Amino acid sequence: MLNKKISIAIDGPAGAGKSTIAKKLAEILSIEYIDTGAMYRAITLKVLNEGLDPKSEEDVKAVLERTTIDFRNNHIYLDNKNVDKEIRENRVSKNVSYIAKIKEVREALVRIQQNLARTKSVIMDGRDIGTVVLPNADYKFFIVASVEERARRRYKELLEKGEKNISYEEIKREIEMRDKIDSTRDVSPLVKSEDAYLLDTTGKTVDECVEEILSIIKGDS
Repeated sequence: MLNKKISIAIDGPAGAGKSTIAKKLAEILSIEYIDTGAMYRAITLKVLNEGLDPKSEEDVKAVLERTTIDFRNNHIYLDNKNVDKEIRENRVSKNVSYIAKIKEVREALVRIQQNLARTKSVIMDGRDIGTVVLPNADYKFFIVASVEERARRRYKELLEKGEKNISYEEIKREIEMRDKIDSTRDVSPLVKSEDAYLLDTTGKTVDECVEEILSIIKGDS
């Protein structure tokens, strides 16, 4: 439906529905979906797999120097291995915010993200897309939902994936902690860009949210 190169930035806290909405929009608009959060998760996965401390900046920076991350046909590859499933494990979710607040990690991944947006139409979701990665994006959306709703979604998702020894209350606490880390970190904190549309997904279906965003994009076309 698009006849020009565009960029769409989607930001918001964990579990608000960013990735699900962005993937559906990418499919409808026939543009490339870049899951920036998956890139930070991939680094986290490698750090954990090597038995290193995700809170140690020196350990993480050493891993970063010998790591390659790529997207091929909407799949993420860590050192040439598809890690779509592994990066969604709860152990990664618990630790990814520690990795994401490291300045050198963010700088390296932002360079990759910006290079991708220069060559093709993209939709990116993350924590700092509209403020840092694509400050001149054609469209910016900030997607939120209540902590309770986000915890319910995450808990249901983990149960469906066969995760055990988890509770709703534990997931809720983890999300609250991630929100605190993401919004108070020194480097590229999670904040709404002034020119971003605010979309609250609490109580809404994915299709309703997608239609709301499409109506804004179509209205400008």
